[in-house]
Amino acid sequence: MPATRIDTRRGWIGPRRREVVEAVQRALQTGLEIPDHGCIRLVEYDDSAMIAPPGKGPSYLMVEITLFPGRSLDIKRRLYAALVEELSAFGVPASDIQTVLIEVAPVNWGLQGIPASEIGR
Repeated sequence: MPATRIDTRRGWIGPRRREVVEAVQRALQTGLEIPDHGCIRLVEYDDSAMIAPPGKGPSYLMVEITLFPGRSLDIKRRLYAALVEELSAFGVPASDIQTVLIEVAPVNWGLQGIPASEIGR
């Protein structure tokens, strides 16, 4: 299952932290067609600790997803669209969402004390 980190500025989410995390979870399930999710972390920064690209609003966020390689471009497109759709409910415009996929070979991902490539063998 993917590991996901959401980075954004402090203040715009308010008490809706859990709802934002759950929205990203739904997008992962819709976009990647996974039955469950891995770890999802939300990190909020003070304005002085995060510089966003020019023209981005206060709700600018980066969703960084670490996952095993092998998904098609169509699946990745579906994921990007699902993130935009889910986060729009919080007033986040598509232009304020940056998604980065980091594909890691299963041999480089440790689970249960062994490489993920050895699980189930």
